[in-house]
Amino acid sequence: MSTARLFRPMDNSPLIVFRIIFGALISLECFGAIATGWVRENVVEPTFTFNFIGFEWLQFLVGPQMYLYFALMGILGICISLGYRYRFCMPAFTLLWTGAYLLQKTAYNNHYYLLILLALIMCFMPANSSHSLDMKQGRLTENQWMPAYVKWIFVLQLFLVYSYAAIAKLYPDWTDLTFIRFLLQTKADYPLIGDVLQSPSLHSVITWGGLLFDALIIPALLWKPSRIIAFFVAIVFHLFNSIVFQIGIFPYLSLALTLFFFSPGTIRKLFFKQTPLEEGDKPAFSPPKAIWIWGWAIYFLIQTILPLRHHMIPGEVLWTEEGHRMSWRMMLRARYGSIQFEVVNKETGARTVPDISQMLSKRQQIRIAGYPDLIWQFAQRLAREYALDGQDVAVYANAKVSINGRPLEQFTDPRVDLAGEDWDPYRHHHWILPSPIHESHTLD
Repeated sequence: MSTARLFRPMDNSPLIVFRIIFGALISLECFGAIATGWVRENVVEPTFTFNFIGFEWLQFLVGPQMYLYFALMGILGICISLGYRYRFCMPAFTLLWTGAYLLQKTAYNNHYYLLILLALIMCFMPANSSHSLDMKQGRLTENQWMPAYVKWIFVLQLFLVYSYAAIAKLYPDWTDLTFIRFLLQTKADYPLIGDVLQSPSLHSVITWGGLLFDALIIPALLWKPSRIIAFFVAIVFHLFNSIVFQIGIFPYLSLALTLFFFSPGTIRKLFFKQTPLEEGDKPAFSPPKAIWIWGWAIYFLIQTILPLRHHMIPGEVLWTEEGHRMSWRMMLRARYGSIQFEVVNKETGARTVPDISQMLSKRQQIRIAGYPDLIWQFAQRLAREYALDGQDVAVYANAKVSINGRPLEQFTDPRVDLAGEDWDPYRHHHWILPSPIHESHTLD
């Protein structure tokens, strides 16, 4: 694509409609998190949260104040949808949502990360230039055009997400139906569809259909002859995921992003009941400053490299979890485990087995055994708490993990003092034992 085409003016209807839907969806996400008890369970009731390492300073947010925090984000979503004080509300939401994301990993979801990226992109988009309160109240002059690169930023972001999701599915537990079969067994008690979800034929359809969807949906939407068919396939795919897997706003957000693949004139006519804009009314857009171009180039370079980092870390990412997050490895595995910590006083040799049920929420207890960074963080926390009593201690973790329904296997080396270990997100940690999965099931 030539540089000139990137700066060609185009009807901004897809961006405006997306802003309206995006704001409504993030508002529903935030108020829904309060209503369903997600906020209470993950960031109010716990004594502390497993924040992203390095962001311990966010712990002051944990507690009842998080109800107000999420309510504020919900209100900001409404303002974004209406185009009210957009230049303040969009960055404010992005900052708050990023803070909530970094505050806890117990309920980690790739879709929460995607929302950060989309919100960040929206901060730089002229999404309030039409059909907004900012325009109606005179804070800016109406503009119904945008540079074409706006569309392609969203398209490229989606292409990276779906492409890496497809590549990640090319591993034995996906292609031999192991994961899907195990996952859908947990849905057997669903009313009406529970028995249907146990069908081996359906497992094959979901497995290969999901892989092909991720690999082909963006090219199919870009190619005009297949666009309508691809759109209806996307509707079926995302509604199925919404009903069966209950993954929040992501299916509807994904459908909203298909706006950028359709003719802007069609979008304008369908949503605003207006005729397409006249070609002669197009303004001229000057190429942006070099810093703008370099900024987006660096952003997409990071988005391209970051999901590949697990290949630079020894071990199978499905087993070690090192490099799993922020890599679009979505719905690929089910992990559960058991863990016991032992604290040893270095001076007296006295041994203590802490009762983690008195220190962690139920969700935290379920999650901690299978995730090495959570194990390390809790070991560090135990060491700090004992240090407050004047004790210099070693902390050992005996964790066992099951992946995709396999028997529990030893995950950590129980002889390593985790209180004396450092954490580096870009290297392998020797106290995570090698994968016991047979070599023929290499999962990386």
